[in-house]
Amino acid sequence: MSPTRPALIADTAVELLAERGLRGLTHRAVDEAAGLPQGSTSNHARTRAALLALTLDRLAELERRVLAPDEVPVPRAGVPGLADALALALHRSMTEGRVLLLARLELALEATRRPELRQRYDELGRGFREPLAGMLGALGSAEPERHARLLVSWCEGVLFYSVAGAASVHPPDLAELRSGAAELLAGMLGTGR
Repeated sequence: MSPTRPALIADTAVELLAERGLRGLTHRAVDEAAGLPQGSTSNHARTRAALLALTLDRLAELERRVLAPDEVPVPRAGVPGLADALALALHRSMTEGRVLLLARLELALEATRRPELRQRYDELGRGFREPLAGMLGALGSAEPERHARLLVSWCEGVLFYSVAGAASVHPPDLAELRSGAAELLAGMLGTGR
């Protein structure tokens, strides 16, 4: 089954963002790369802001699939289970989800200049952070909201460093990511690794 036209436009925009950056994302470039008649993208997203919003929403949907729901640990799996899930999500983001990650980094920077995009970016971010806070609370965190923010910040830093930063040539492997996540969680939760 082929994607709907808005999904095709958004998927193409994600790929263009990763490949060419924000300057390479135009309505015409999306039409050409998607093999659509000229003006198709404009029919679904009249303005650049609308195109960015469509792309951001699709990007969040695709990033949710990086870690399947059945791979997320239940609280009884404890710190090791959550560390495994975080490491797997980070590793997938750096490897098979690299295009999504690069596109998101581009949109994150653009959101610093566009208040309407910032608002949507932050709303979508809460959708990732709030379940994490719930898991941390179930694992005994005295401050699950704050710990979730710290954990997300660590994850974002690792992703940036590994894909766009100094470690992009030799990103951490799954074992290193698991070890780092376990150390961070143990420190937050006051548990042994």
